[in-house]
Amino acid sequence: MKDDLIKLKSVMEISKANFICLDVANGYAEAFVEAVRTLRKDYPDKVIMAGNVVTGEMCEELLLSGADIVKVGIGPGSVCTTRKMTGVGYPQLSAVIECADAAHGIGGMIISDGGCTCSGDVCKAFGGGADFVMLGGMLAGHDESGGQLVHDVRSEKWYKEFYGMSSDTAMNKYAGGVANYRASEGKSVKVPYRGPVSHTIQDVLGGLRSCCTYVGARALKELSKRTTFVRVTQQLNPVFDHAPAAPQPPKAPPQPTVAAAKEAHETESEGAPSPKRARSGSLGSPRHHRHESNSPRHRH
Repeated sequence: MKDDLIKLKSVMEISKANFICLDVANGYAEAFVEAVRTLRKDYPDKVIMAGNVVTGEMCEELLLSGADIVKVGIGPGSVCTTRKMTGVGYPQLSAVIECADAAHGIGGMIISDGGCTCSGDVCKAFGGGADFVMLGGMLAGHDESGGQLVHDVRSEKWYKEFYGMSSDTAMNKYAGGVANYRASEGKSVKVPYRGPVSHTIQDVLGGLRSCCTYVGARALKELSKRTTFVRVTQQLNPVFDHAPAAPQPPKAPPQPTVAAAKEAHETESEGAPSPKRARSGSLGSPRHHRHESNSPRHRH
């Protein structure tokens, strides 16, 4: 942490930046809180953002130590594996609601960091009390996003690399590798190329505007006051997610071969009585009538 503060001091000497973001995976360390106090003392006029935490008590601690904005979220990111590797985490919406209540009570602000997969999730974060929303995976794969553009020869499609800052890729690139006493808490993925980011931004803004009209909020800051959350087990109608395959037309009956037709004909011939036998055994045959007409009883 001391080395980072020394680097920051060198950067601020030649930079006119008004914002300082102190970002660590575990915002509960005492050294981190002390670093926030040092930054506030050295840069009283700068906007300081610090995190990450997920509880109201720690959110208040960082704000009282000098932070203006607290980053909220442990483990919800699309390329974060902290919850899997360490078992540590907190449901993102619950963390936002709790930390927003604590921060707003003392005049601070929070930023929801991670967990969004669509514009509706952004709306929920603002509805939960977040003052800002931080996006990563939703903006990956665009022209303006980071990552190298690569071409897959097999699929003949373009992709962009996207990795978490605690992944092997990030630590090899920025920290010289993964320390022997640590484990990677992120992953690297290839995101399909998505073109300009303006289309995604428009979807997010459109969803936010429509959300405000649904709940009756005239401004974004009113969204949390107009929002009521309910727990559901299913958000979308999945009837077309696993639609059954279209029925196939019935198959035509197989045409009999010459041998099969001959065998069927012979079977029918053996089972049916011959016409000659039917005439000889018939009650109406001529022979039977002659026998009755020549009987003596009939003549008398």
